[in-house]
Amino acid sequence: METAPMNICILYGGRSGEHEVSLKSAASVVKNLDAAKYRVTAIGIDRAGRWHLQESVVSTLVPGQGDSLSIAPSRHSVSIVPSDGIHAASGKLAIDCVFPVLHGDFGEDGTMQGLLELAGLPYVGAGVLGSAASMDKETAKRLWRDAGLPIVDFEVIHRTSATEDRKAAGARLGWPLFVKPCSAGSSLGASRVTHERELDAALAHALQFDNRALLERYVDAREIECAVIGNAEPHAYVPGEIIPDKSHSFYDYAAKYTDPDGAKLVAEASLDAPTRERIMRTAQAAYAAVRCEGMARVDFFLERKTGAIFLNEINTIPGFTNISMFPRMCEASGLAYPDLLDTLITLALNRDEGRKSLRYQN
Repeated sequence: METAPMNICILYGGRSGEHEVSLKSAASVVKNLDAAKYRVTAIGIDRAGRWHLQESVVSTLVPGQGDSLSIAPSRHSVSIVPSDGIHAASGKLAIDCVFPVLHGDFGEDGTMQGLLELAGLPYVGAGVLGSAASMDKETAKRLWRDAGLPIVDFEVIHRTSATEDRKAAGARLGWPLFVKPCSAGSSLGASRVTHERELDAALAHALQFDNRALLERYVDAREIECAVIGNAEPHAYVPGEIIPDKSHSFYDYAAKYTDPDGAKLVAEASLDAPTRERIMRTAQAAYAAVRCEGMARVDFFLERKTGAIFLNEINTIPGFTNISMFPRMCEASGLAYPDLLDTLITLALNRDEGRKSLRYQN
């Protein structure tokens, strides 16, 4: 007897500055879902946050950037009903699992995860706590530090911090340093600061995206990334490496998404065995420390002079585009893209089953 295809709801687009990246990631996910196993319901979220149920999945080829999903305006509203899933004009949508392909704010920060929890729907990726803790760089770094994991020295500046406090924080870290919003993805609002006179402008830029900015000591390092998958027992895959082009001072938004020659992406980094194992073990520990589940890409600095490793950040909904490192690193370790999606959906359903076994009343 043949098994009926599972109904997977793809949520994509969103309000964050990574809207366009989400359209490309979602197109790749849809393309690699096994049509014999899954039936796709696509819901596009426009830049204003409105949800649009798509009558059909429309993907267009963007020259040099791969496929991108479009968002057609919906004639009927889409609503979340507590404990009863997602509804549209025709009533409750048949959904077995939600796959949020939403990068950044309102998708990767725990807000969407909380909404899906209230709806009673299984979903791919980290839960509310893991998503929120991972998205907030200050919180993640404090949790890692408490767990005894290696991080780069940092300071936090609030929007209301006095000028002298800002300068003192920079002086403590030394120059150059990096300034970035505490809660934003894809290097949005990030700057490299080489002199004190540049600090105010960099902070003003970062504080457009968050009420807090992170100041981080500069490390002359290779940029290493590691894919991790799992719930209670995370598994790390062989690390890859990002090599920014010399035209970029660091792996900024332009190098990631708008400059086709912005960086070289190496799915399997050239590392000696002890360093590779150390990075993979640390990635698993970092993943567990922030209560991550499902998947994440853990980013590292590998200091050139000393060989020391430092955790940089963790992304709970990493890029899924045709060139993104997360699926490429998994594939380099033997986990093909369609099998990766199968695994993530299975992890989501297993977690949901475990949650449903819990008691919430005496």
